[in-house]
Amino acid sequence: MSKKQFFIPALLLLICPPLHAQHWNNPSEKYKDAYKKYSNATCPIPQDSIRHFVYFSRDRASIVNHPLLFSSRFRGAQIMYSWKELEPEKGQFNFSPIRKDIAYLSTYGKRLFIQLQDVTFDKRYKAVPDYLLTGEYDGGAVFQYNDDGEPEGWTAKRWNKKVQERFAILLKALGDEFDKKIEGINLQETAIGVNSKTDASFTEATYLQGIKNNMLAAKKAFPNATTMLYANFIPGEWLPFDDKGYLKSIYEYGEKIGVGLGGPDLMVTRKGQLNHALAQMHEGKFTAPLGIAVQDGNYISKTGADKDYEENKDSGLKGRKNLVPMLHAFARDFLKVNYIFWVNQEPYFEEDVIPCLSNE
Repeated sequence: MSKKQFFIPALLLLICPPLHAQHWNNPSEKYKDAYKKYSNATCPIPQDSIRHFVYFSRDRASIVNHPLLFSSRFRGAQIMYSWKELEPEKGQFNFSPIRKDIAYLSTYGKRLFIQLQDVTFDKRYKAVPDYLLTGEYDGGAVFQYNDDGEPEGWTAKRWNKKVQERFAILLKALGDEFDKKIEGINLQETAIGVNSKTDASFTEATYLQGIKNNMLAAKKAFPNATTMLYANFIPGEWLPFDDKGYLKSIYEYGEKIGVGLGGPDLMVTRKGQLNHALAQMHEGKFTAPLGIAVQDGNYISKTGADKDYEENKDSGLKGRKNLVPMLHAFARDFLKVNYIFWVNQEPYFEEDVIPCLSNE
């Protein structure tokens, strides 16, 4: 066959692709319209079995006289405590903030859900104790980078065995004191901006194993309280096309050992979230509890990583549609969660969440 004869059918293939290609279903869009089934949900939201918590991040002071204290729909507060705050010196623990929060919440019949921080999204702040930042722990923490290659915060070296050992010691100390006094404890999200190019000690395999080691340490430390991991993305994998089984193995392991699973950011229209944590929750069968966080920006379909987030986050977006009933229905029926953590972000919490989860 001459080059000319070969070129013509090749050109026809470009102009007229095979029939099966014309009807190809993009697997990354499998759940892109799933939220529409719940778009007509309304307020007030009927009573259900979901345990609703209000997420305060590190703003502990805001729990004082907060509306959650006077509403039967909210079980309690989720508060973040940094590793550095809880272990300021090696082996020396300071749990007084947790004790105070438990005592205050309990006077209103409310419970505490601890979020244990070892990662930050602010390059000015490390969440790990200073003693970890030494050669004994290979520096203990490293920068994590955003998609533009800019440092956006710090992460503990979760893949380092000695760091894992210290984290397990912290978890045991927490469990010894609070296991039967709190609702639960969750470890931060698995998504970090680190790879072998940004840190030579990092490998995907050791990171995955490190996450599982931390999960098991949490479960051993808290046999009675709910334990949970925010498993959203794993470095080196992007679903559904680059599936190395990393995230799936985390969900399978959590179910095996009884550690709950979930993620931050209930983003029902974003393929990233839909194809990772949300897909795992929807497709799996779990006896371990599932949880989802509605975090900063989610009330207006944004996340803190969005470049236009800062200009919109506090505006209230007058005339906006209240997304809370749709988010709740999606979480309840599509994800079948046991917990929802509603971020205390104004004006959205007061204007959108409270009316939907009223006592009426």
